[in-house]
Amino acid sequence: MRRRSALLSSGLSAALLLSLAACAPGEAPTGDGACAPSGAASDAIGVDGAFGSVPTIDFEGPLTAEATQRTVLEQGEGDAVVSGDIALIEYSVFNGETGDELATTGFSGTNAERFPVDTESPQLVGFSLLIECATPGTRLAGVIPPVDGFGEQGVPELGLTGSESLVFVIDVVSIVPPPLERAEGESQEAPEGFPTVELAENGAPTITLPGGEPFTEFDLAVLILGDGPVVEDGQTVTVQYTGMNWNTGEIFDSSWERGAPADFPTSGVIQGFRDALVGQTVGSQIIAIIPPDLGYGPSGGTPDGSIGPDDVIVFVVDILAAS
Repeated sequence: MRRRSALLSSGLSAALLLSLAACAPGEAPTGDGACAPSGAASDAIGVDGAFGSVPTIDFEGPLTAEATQRTVLEQGEGDAVVSGDIALIEYSVFNGETGDELATTGFSGTNAERFPVDTESPQLVGFSLLIECATPGTRLAGVIPPVDGFGEQGVPELGLTGSESLVFVIDVVSIVPPPLERAEGESQEAPEGFPTVELAENGAPTITLPGGEPFTEFDLAVLILGDGPVVEDGQTVTVQYTGMNWNTGEIFDSSWERGAPADFPTSGVIQGFRDALVGQTVGSQIIAIIPPDLGYGPSGGTPDGSIGPDDVIVFVVDILAAS
């Protein structure tokens, strides 16, 4: 069975595949703390193409194994991935019996996925077992049996039954540095007329609106200037944020209140939020004023009614990481 990986050829995004893992049935991990070994199944996967290029995969199905197997096709350099790291990866995944492609990042350099490696997790642990021990620049092929994948129920949405293994080709691009806990750098004064921001001991912001009407145009101020790398368009960022509706004075969303930072691609947010992030440096805290045409106005406001189609919104954002 010979399949050439094509960008999202299955109509499913790589992010969907990873999100399905969170719904997978719990299974006991089969790893013993050592790197996943190679075996007859993983060695039987023929792969043409160097690291960073779209792979052509050739194998005879059904292909399966009792435990996760991986074969290193191209060895990278540097520190090896360990459980607890976040790895930036490109990959294609296939049904080990039918050879059908289930999902791919496309190997274009623009859709790499961040994956938290956890070899103790009961959910899709085989993926972590494949990535653990690999160094950046490594291309590997692997086979994940149902016990280390989605279990006996499979994933009907992907056309995967509970008896079919997963076949992967993975490029380990890099190990993502851990995010900052809060913005850190040199404090800056906001322009006159901006909302004021006071920080709690843990860094959570309190926003106080000035008198008068909301701004009518996009505006931005840096409150803390970090010295990390510049956020580029298309990157995935880790942020802490609080969003306020200037028209009502109500907080409509806050990662601080949820107790954990948020991860998302800059391409997956409203335009005003994207414009506020791109070009800023990691470690910075910014305040952004977003008019309705760059916010939720084009969609008629938010479904819950917390933001109307004509409302101006204010975000205070700590930029903790970007990759």
